[in-house]
Amino acid sequence: MSIQRLRTEKRFSEIVIHNGTVYLAGQLAENYDGDIVQQTQEILASVDQFLAEAGTDKSKVLSVTVYVKDMAAHYAGMNSVYDAWVAEGCAPARACVEAKLYDPRVLVEMTVIAAL
Repeated sequence: MSIQRLRTEKRFSEIVIHNGTVYLAGQLAENYDGDIVQQTQEILASVDQFLAEAGTDKSKVLSVTVYVKDMAAHYAGMNSVYDAWVAEGCAPARACVEAKLYDPRVLVEMTVIAAL
């Protein structure tokens, strides 16, 4: 079976499609100086864009892994945006972990797996 890689750079591809499944690289906000709500909104807008580019949408998301810098400080704010984004009746499997992210301004990162 073929593997399709989109938006490929030296280290990673933003989108990988294989066997009817779409894998997105970890998504970050463009503006690292934004608060958790803004960063989450930017990430989910990127997810929507990349899913559309791959030929699918958020109603077909199978799994999301959320990495949050500080659960006590940011979990509720991230969820306020995430919960509004999830397609009605299509909640994916999800893991949410507190993580030290690569830049101290990054508050959240998400990886997504979806069906075509």
